[in-house]
Amino acid sequence: MSGPLELSVVTMLYRSEAYLREFHARALASAARVAKSFELVYVDDGSPDGSAAVVRELAASDPRVVLVELSRNFGHHRAAVAALAHARGERVFMLDVDLEERPEWLPEFAVQMDQSGADVVFGVSLVRKGTFLRRVLGGVFWKLFNALSDVRVPENPCTVRLMSRRFVDALLTLPDRNLFLAGSFAWLGFRQEARAVEKGLRKTASTYTGRRLIALFIDALTSFTSYPLRVIFTSGITIAALAIVSGSVLALYKLLHPEAISLGWASIVVSIWFLGGLTISFLGVIGIYLAKVFNETKGRPLYVVKAVHGRGAAP
Repeated sequence: MSGPLELSVVTMLYRSEAYLREFHARALASAARVAKSFELVYVDDGSPDGSAAVVRELAASDPRVVLVELSRNFGHHRAAVAALAHARGERVFMLDVDLEERPEWLPEFAVQMDQSGADVVFGVSLVRKGTFLRRVLGGVFWKLFNALSDVRVPENPCTVRLMSRRFVDALLTLPDRNLFLAGSFAWLGFRQEARAVEKGLRKTASTYTGRRLIALFIDALTSFTSYPLRVIFTSGITIAALAIVSGSVLALYKLLHPEAISLGWASIVVSIWFLGGLTISFLGVIGIYLAKVFNETKGRPLYVVKAVHGRGAAP
């Protein structure tokens, strides 16, 4: 295929075999509506099912299909970076493969990008999906992140987004090893426009368990703000000041009332437990930041490519 590609459609695979053929047919039809030359890039994030085999079959009969196989499961965000790194289109349309996000949205996103001149048009979910607890925790997640972070992210962003080549190239220059893509997208700047979307019903359970969501929140917050460290410093100063004031008041009271009985061991034990708990929690927060610094300085790649099937080779 001569000349630059107009469009890349990219997605990430993990336990995705059940959706792949329908996704592929719908993505092909949508891409053909907005571009004469395009490709479909699939990244197999160490999926334990037959997702990679299905895409290899598709690639064998269609030169527009590219399969990037990672050596193991690196996680959704790192697989997304791998997909963007292998995309060669002047525009890149990224979405999840499970059909909650519809490939048919592509023409609408393209029209909005053309009309607005934006570098990114990204989806924002109208209604948060999942159980009541999951919806509540999701709302708390974004409110806390935006309240504490130096970067503001619109609530309920989706994976689906259409990006210009220059935005994707800029994203790939970021050296971060501790990834939170929603924050990275927002931090980059450029002109970005939200588009309200209504996601379809999930056919299977989400791979984001409660434990992974908590880990994601910690990564998100500590990757984009030093606020917890400032809280620790302020708390330490406040506790020290309160201790000085309390000690002075008690000393003065004892001078004025020598016969007063001391508060005894109970108050001492409670104070020790309180200060000990604070010390441990503060050290834990500092440890999280040190761990992130350690991971960044090791310089390990975000992902390892095992094989590339289809057009070209790994960049």
